Order: sequence, then structure tokens, then C-alpha cells
Amino acid sequence: MTDRTALTAQGLADACADAMWREDNASRNLGMALESVAPGMAVISMIVKGEMTNGHGTCHGGYIFTLADSAFAFACNTYNQRAVAQHCSVTFIAPAFAGDLLTATAREVSRRGRGGIYDINVTNQNGEHIAEFRGHSRTVKGTLLSEGA
Repeated sequence: MTDRTALTAQGLADACADAMWREDNASRNLGMALESVAPGMAVISMIVKGEMTNGHGTCHGGYIFTLADSAFAFACNTYNQRAVAQHCSVTFIAPAFAGDLLTATAREVSRRGRGGIYDINVTNQNGEHIAEFRGHSRTVKGTLLSEGA
């Protein structure tokens, strides 16, 4: 295994994402794909399945929130310090439908002390703006990588 002190910032972000992805049953079982990760950033996509639609025939907002929340989680956990959500909010802008490919792009706005702020933009396959999500993270005890990783 590579000594984590020798990892570049990108290498550390990749290693943290790999460690999280192995344990992230929710994201994997919803059919999400981790497209890319970088320090303070992550891109995750998901195809809206028919069983994800609501009584209006549109994607249930909870699935859109979950996709954005997963991108948020991967972005704020790129530094090998466990981080969790402290507060999240979402604004739905346009509906998504069964068959749509949604992409959540998370970027770090601020990271100071134990807190971070992340903005996540959700778009469909046509680049149409579906939702905006803002997440506030808080670091907790522990790391994602073992000492030898």
C-alpha cells in the first residue's frame, strides 16, 4: 500500500472516494455512479427509474435530494477526515422524469475549522437545471483511510 503522506491531493481524494464507495450501499443500490472526484468536489449521476416517480409522474424530490446529498458527501470527504451533514437545503427548479439522467455536481464553497459549505447543482441529460442543494458539513472523529493506506 502507498503511504498516504506521499499521496497528492488528487490521490488522497481518489483513495477517500474509493473507501467511501465500497461502504455506500444507498448510493450504489439506487444505481448512482461516481463520475469524478477532486479535492472538495464530486460528480455523481443517476438514471431516474419508473419506481422513483411520484403521483405527478415526476421524479420524487427525495431521490433528487438523495443524489445531491451523495455528491455532497463525497465532496466533503476528500481530505481523509470523516465529515457528515450538519444542515442541508434544496430548491427544486424543474421536474425530472423517468429515464432522465441526473447529474449532481458538488463544489466546496468554504472549509474552515470543522465546518464546510458545499453547493450542489443537479442537471438532466440536456443540461437543464433541476435543483440546487446547499450542504453544511461538520467533521467528526476518524478517518476514511487506515494508517497504512
